[in-house]
Amino acid sequence: MSSNADYDDAPVDVLGIGFGPSNLALAIALQEQGLFGSAPGGSGRLRFMERQNQFGWHQGMLLEGARMQISFLKDLATMRSPSSPYTFLHYLQDRGRLVDFINGKTFFPSRIEFHDYLEWAAARFSGVVEYGSEVIGIEPVYTGDVVQEVDVVVQRADGIRRHRARNIVFAAGLQPWIPEDITLSDRIWHSSELLHRLRETNVAGIRKALVIGAGQSAAEVTSHLHQVCPNAQVHSVFARFGYSVADDSPFANRIFDPGAVDVHFRAAPDIRQMLRRYHDGTNYSVVDLDLIADLFERSYQEKVVHDQRLYFHNLSRVTRCVPTPAGADVTVYDLVEGHIESMTCDLVVFATGYRPVDPRCFLGPLLEHCQLDAGGGVALARDYRVLTSPRIRSRIFVQGATEDSHGLSSGLLSNVAVRAGEIAESLAEALREQGEPLTAAAR
Repeated sequence: MSSNADYDDAPVDVLGIGFGPSNLALAIALQEQGLFGSAPGGSGRLRFMERQNQFGWHQGMLLEGARMQISFLKDLATMRSPSSPYTFLHYLQDRGRLVDFINGKTFFPSRIEFHDYLEWAAARFSGVVEYGSEVIGIEPVYTGDVVQEVDVVVQRADGIRRHRARNIVFAAGLQPWIPEDITLSDRIWHSSELLHRLRETNVAGIRKALVIGAGQSAAEVTSHLHQVCPNAQVHSVFARFGYSVADDSPFANRIFDPGAVDVHFRAAPDIRQMLRRYHDGTNYSVVDLDLIADLFERSYQEKVVHDQRLYFHNLSRVTRCVPTPAGADVTVYDLVEGHIESMTCDLVVFATGYRPVDPRCFLGPLLEHCQLDAGGGVALARDYRVLTSPRIRSRIFVQGATEDSHGLSSGLLSNVAVRAGEIAESLAEALREQGEPLTAAAR
């Protein structure tokens, strides 16, 4: 066990790993339930660790004109408490844009505006967030043979520090995914880096750009590069016949209702798989119809005037992508005809999605006390709590890596407010069981 000199601040009752929308919504719910005083973090018993140096949510894809794919009512609080001062409508009122937004007659704000809303809410909790603090491990603290607290090990610019906590809420978000054989470089990017990288790039010098992927991000990247790289051919490669339309019809959208989590959690494993298979088209590798139509129209008009810059390689796959000093050498394989096309590209963007961060990577010795599900992941209760042996008195919650047990909506913004409220209620129960707040003497 490390000495007290390794510790920062006093012990806390709840420590959140990550401070994106999920844990931000939790901070709001905890405050509104009165667990931590009338002001954010007023009692000093709540803390969040965030590896980024400031609040940010998918900033590399805050493209001009891109809109949210969910209603503004699915914000940080409305679905849990419409009267909350942290709703999107309260944000608009505070910013002086409520009337203008209403006149716009839309349920779907721009992604840039919604990010501003998230920053607006996050700023009110700056006192309980440590930015630039990356959690690298969690260690049990034993009292006899019982774990009543844990030490959260954090890497910061000034070294490794420790924070003691009774309960943990894991919400480390998503990590970009690319095929294992791909090496990123100055000209081979994941879509999450798009805007950051483009600011450092002479876009007028791009002559050929290639985008891999069939989902919303891939279509948005293709559209954006076609607009901002005026001298470039833009090639989009995907294995489908064409972009698939996102199913956002009213009945299909019920898969994202808060009640759908209960249905999924109670369902047998084969029924869960069936639901996922039926409703993949609401969320995975699908694109908004308006964007599909826009890309098709652009491509068609270029053919009309014999000045084509936008190309779609359907039923195809990139089988080779090797960095070069000026870009990348790429091989595109036609899955039907077997043709191989070699390209020399100035820029390649993999819009190949994300994977949730696995909490098992952080649990260390605690993992031996955690129950596992059929797939080898940590098993969860309905309140998103990791199921542990009786020796673990601390509660560990997971936000994000919960789709197998809680369904499609469990890690998405659609359910963020209700999910946060459920976890806050479980934390309130835990704090009642655990007794008096932790103090420095508890170490």
